Amino acid sequence: MDLNTIRLFFMWCSIINVGLFLVSFLVLAYAGGWVHRMHSRWFPMPRETFNVAVYAFLGAMKLFVLLANVVPYVVLEIIS
Repeated sequence: MDLNTIRLFFMWCSIINVGLFLVSFLVLAYAGGWVHRMHSRWFPMPRETFNVAVYAFLGAMKLFVLLANVVPYVVLEIIS
């Protein structure tokens, strides 16, 4: 596998994962009540606890996308 293939891999991983992050954010921002009602059927929890869980999820997802996809892509762009 050459450097260009790896660079393209990280580019597409970054694009797809940032897209998934944005979709998750938009769904939770604009349909948070619906998501809470749906999940409360499976895991009863107050809205405040749900908000903390969603905030932690989005934060962890953002860190993962940045550290595992975007940073390696930027590094490969710099060195190539």
